Amino acid sequence: MIKGIWNWFWSPTAKYSWGAILIAGGMAGIIFWGGFNTFMEYTNTLKFCISCHEMEDNVYKEYQTTIHYTNRTGIRASCSDCHVPKPWVPKLIRKVQASKEVWHKVLGTIDTPEKFDAHRLQMATNVWDAMMSNNSRECRNCHSFEAMDSSKQERRAKKRHPKAVKKGQTCIECHQGIAHELPEGADDYEFSK
Repeated sequence: MIKGIWNWFWSPTAKYSWGAILIAGGMAGIIFWGGFNTFMEYTNTLKFCISCHEMEDNVYKEYQTTIHYTNRTGIRASCSDCHVPKPWVPKLIRKVQASKEVWHKVLGTIDTPEKFDAHRLQMATNVWDAMMSNNSRECRNCHSFEAMDSSKQERRAKKRHPKAVKKGQTCIECHQGIAHELPEGADDYEFSK
């Protein structure tokens, strides 16, 4: 019985054995998976993010003046650190959502500084809403209340962080505009959980 199954598995079909077909299919799957993941990681690079002039001419210039770009410790948070989840399934979902942004790039929705500024509040609120819904997950990849040394914080942060913990607040409720200029109308935005 086992010998019969073994012979069937390795016996030729019209041209190839089932084993060869399965091995070739497995290798093709591995190559596809490797290529797919490599491309996903490439789209997380700063080089990729600023490859379109809308990002390079607008938000990248702002980001270069922030503590996330240059700081005393030399640690840099790039675009993907704040805008792309680390877990694989949320990352894949975010990449699918990004296709809408690519579509607007093709349409020219934000291809001038004036158009970009006209859409800035909507783009910012999309990010803020996402951060509210995931408890500022991307912020927490680097920052956590538990790891904060309040003795090294400025007086205002020392006072507000314990209150934020007690209220169950998330980072974005206080820290909008940390890496980009706040858009006009941001003061009217209502955070809701």
